[in-house]
Amino acid sequence: MNGAVEAANKNIKKIIEKMTVNYKDWHEMLPYALLAYRTSVRTSTGATPYSLVYGMEAVLQIEVEIPSMRILAETELEEAEWAKQRYEQLNFIDEKRLKALCHGQCYQQRMARAFNARVRHRDFSPGDLVLRKLS
Repeated sequence: MNGAVEAANKNIKKIIEKMTVNYKDWHEMLPYALLAYRTSVRTSTGATPYSLVYGMEAVLQIEVEIPSMRILAETELEEAEWAKQRYEQLNFIDEKRLKALCHGQCYQQRMARAFNARVRHRDFSPGDLVLRKLS
C-alpha cells in the first residue's frame, strides 16, 4: 500500500512508549493510546480520524464528568432537536471528507515542493562521465 498502516502503527507505538513505565504494562495503555491517536488532528487532513468516520468530534470522558460548553448545549436540547442537529451533521460529513481530501492533496504538494527544492538539477550531455551502478 502507501505505508499509511505502518505510519499509524509507528505513531501508536510512540504514544505507548511515552505512556508506559515498564514494557510489561503496554496492553493496559493501549485503549488510551488509541483514543489519543483517533482524537488528535492530523496535519495531512486537518481533521481527526474520529470526526471523518463519525461526522462529529469525540466526547471525551472528562467532558462528561466536568461538563464543557458543548456538552451543556447538547443536554439542553430536546430529543427531536438533537436528532435534527445530528442528521444535519451527518449530511455534512461528505463535505467534511472532501475538504480533508483536498487538504491532504495540498499537503502532499507542499511536501513534494519542499523535497524538490533540495534536489540539485544537473544537465548531462553525451560524452560526460557518470557513475553507473552495476546490479
